[in-house]
Amino acid sequence: MARSARAREEIRRFLDIGAVQVAELDLDGPEAVLRPGPGSPPVTSGAVFVLVRRGGRPVGTLLGRVSEGADAPAVLAERGRAQCAPAVGDEPGEPPYTSVVVATRERAGQLARALDSLLAQDHPRFEIVVVDNAPVTGETRELVERKYAERVRYLCEPVPGLAVAHNAGLAAARGEVVAFTDDDVVADPRWLTELTAPFTADAGLGCATGLILPARLTTPAQVLLESHGGFAKGFTPRTYDPADPPVDEPLFPFTAGRFGSGANMAFRTAALRSVGGFDPATGAGTAARGGDDLYGFVRVLAQGHRLRYTPYALVWHHHRETWRDLETQAYGYGAGLTAYLTAVLVNRPALLPAFLARLPRGLAHARALTAVRETEGTGGGGTPGDHDVRTHPWPRRLSRLQRRGMVYGPVGYLKARRALRATVRGAR
Repeated sequence: MARSARAREEIRRFLDIGAVQVAELDLDGPEAVLRPGPGSPPVTSGAVFVLVRRGGRPVGTLLGRVSEGADAPAVLAERGRAQCAPAVGDEPGEPPYTSVVVATRERAGQLARALDSLLAQDHPRFEIVVVDNAPVTGETRELVERKYAERVRYLCEPVPGLAVAHNAGLAAARGEVVAFTDDDVVADPRWLTELTAPFTADAGLGCATGLILPARLTTPAQVLLESHGGFAKGFTPRTYDPADPPVDEPLFPFTAGRFGSGANMAFRTAALRSVGGFDPATGAGTAARGGDDLYGFVRVLAQGHRLRYTPYALVWHHHRETWRDLETQAYGYGAGLTAYLTAVLVNRPALLPAFLARLPRGLAHARALTAVRETEGTGGGGTPGDHDVRTHPWPRRLSRLQRRGMVYGPVGYLKARRALRATVRGAR
């Protein structure tokens, strides 16, 4: 009975979450320039989630409130200048020739928005490859051929699964670097240059990831997810080096979720091909539910390559919109975590001793972080610029679903492997 009452209270709190405007604040000139986020209307009074830029680069976020009749740029600029330091590091150098792979399935409207943003990149040399995964209609092919025929390559991959689609794009890539993003993003014009230029500067770099921020915060689900950090990994550039493991990551390199996400990642093409690409039994569209991106990060790091996270490579992501979406996402995230670990150890059994050696310290570290989160309540932030301030409590049901997903993950991965083998046999 108490559990049922608690669940009702969680739903009530969830439904009370109000919409938040999304905007960008440029602090370069004598007067701050405030622009609405991609696809958002001009800023009015009320709560505003703001990306702050200096020198054109993202340097932080803040959650502000604009009073009725107030000068929104002035109000938000005062906080932005106080909280967000200038960008760290030099401007990006000459980026290598890059292939951008976008896997999609029956979402032609979203894909068009993503492709428009990709074609507006300031990167000097790149190609775009759209992989149509297990299509049931011809909408994606028709869109690409009608609107983007001379600028976008179209591939059809009949076997379902995000990792399978990514591997098809990897096989077709002509670039020295292959970048991956999703069909539900809007890429910042500097995204591809910022993401791929580090490969030119560092011959040992195998992977790069970037910043993911919300394109809209109009529903309770979107606001709740972003108030707990969303997909962002902070505003401090960082390099992860297997030769010099980070002391704050006891499970390194198996803490792949800390490195970035599949909507904003790039690999040196030869390095990703050398490890066999992504495990096709992982990822959305399979019984494993996810983990294909995490698998790629760990396999490349385990080969001795470095990974670079840069907040200056930005994509705006359209978060899921409903409570049901959050439930699916929580379960899938948990499943993907343990599925990718299972995949790594199945494909590289030699990594098992290293994983087991790191496990005790990793578990202790996780328990300490959980304890801090529980005592922080709704006030503990983890990312510069007021991001991840946890302004809304995280529902226990979503945590339980994530734990259930973690239990299911290895089973889901093995199911996906069997299904994949059956598909391959049926195609012969």
